Amino acid sequence: MPHETVAPDSAPTPSAPLPPASVASAAGAIAPVAPGAESSAAVPTGTAPPPPGNPYVRLLATPGARAFTAGGLLARLPMGMFSVSAVIMIADAHGSYALAGAVTATGLAATAVVAPWTARLVDRYGQARIAVPATATAALGSLALLLCVHYDAPVWTLFAAYAATATTPNTGGMSRARWAFLHRGDPAALHTANSFEQAADELCFMLGPVLAASLCGALFPEAGTLTGAILMMTGVLVFAAQRSTEPPVAPRSRAASPLRTPGTPALMAVFLATGAVFGAMEVVSIAHAGGAILALQAGGSCVAGLLYGSLRPAVDIRRRLLLCLAGMTALMSLPVIATATTDSLLVLAGCLLLAGAATAPTMVTGMTLIQRLTPRAQINEGMTLAVTALLGGIAVGSAGGGWMVEHAGTRTGYAVPMCAAALALVVAAAGTRKSRKSRTRRARVGTA
Repeated sequence: MPHETVAPDSAPTPSAPLPPASVASAAGAIAPVAPGAESSAAVPTGTAPPPPGNPYVRLLATPGARAFTAGGLLARLPMGMFSVSAVIMIADAHGSYALAGAVTATGLAATAVVAPWTARLVDRYGQARIAVPATATAALGSLALLLCVHYDAPVWTLFAAYAATATTPNTGGMSRARWAFLHRGDPAALHTANSFEQAADELCFMLGPVLAASLCGALFPEAGTLTGAILMMTGVLVFAAQRSTEPPVAPRSRAASPLRTPGTPALMAVFLATGAVFGAMEVVSIAHAGGAILALQAGGSCVAGLLYGSLRPAVDIRRRLLLCLAGMTALMSLPVIATATTDSLLVLAGCLLLAGAATAPTMVTGMTLIQRLTPRAQINEGMTLAVTALLGGIAVGSAGGGWMVEHAGTRTGYAVPMCAAALALVVAAAGTRKSRKSRTRRARVGTA
């Protein structure tokens, strides 16, 4: 699978996360800036700012941005390839999609456990020092899986090998952390950057499965996994080599987990429900019309993300999130209506295209709120926790969507992602209400 005309105030200390009342006033104070670190890691100041125009042209004109963006895209493309490649490879060798699904589910579960710890190490020791060895471990896990399948190793080795890929770092989160560092104090540029990163995620997850299936079909069953491992390792090496844009390591602190930050648990629940939307929609759509139709949803989300990034950032980020979730809930009802009233796949395709248009703005806004709530010394960990919640939601949504399809059919199955979107809206509304009550209570105490 996640940005407001406000003047940034001074950044909070790592041990004192922003209270909700002051979140909107510190949009740019996110990335860690250690004392004396700006002179060695900041972007050169001698370059004149680009003239007004397309916000994405201005964004990529940032010194060093194109290089780390290219590496990040190259590293992220395999994220949409690995699961499809593993399913094709294992099913071809063992004749069992159940085994293939169990192996990939094990890898997902391992990632949910390991990824936050990897992100914590990135925050503590720096992107280059952690990302390269972590990626090398994951790439070796993919190659081990390939060899175990090719040489008909015992089944348990498949689970062990695929679990080793859980050390894959969250390249998307590290890219967002770099943008937050480069554009600290500029919420408009950060909004555009988050929108760009979300569109890049959608593009990778749209092209990755197609590339994997094409390689496995045209060459040999292991081709998708082999190519993915090479691309991932190459991309991370290119990304990590761009040291001028890497955020400086924050001073060590004994800060609690970002999950202890007020407002974060509710937001994680929103990401969990949003992930269920994605997982359920994928399973139901594949069962109803095949996997190719999913590209329309991803395409709609990609375009919407880019358009959303060209808009002015919201002053009230929480209100914007509620509006995005309300729009996603409404648009997710379109496939339900389409399948209930017509058998036309063309109509369904149009509905999926529109439904996808709501997901990117929701993710962009949610990730922006995560960046603002998370202490700056834990920014990678905070965003990785959000991605982990999404992955957990995808797993739950896939299971729920599959159960509904099997017991009630695909037409009823499309109600699952709609209900998950409505749940995300309710949770976000409850979290916003609680946050406002908390601010009001603190204001009363302060004036007493």
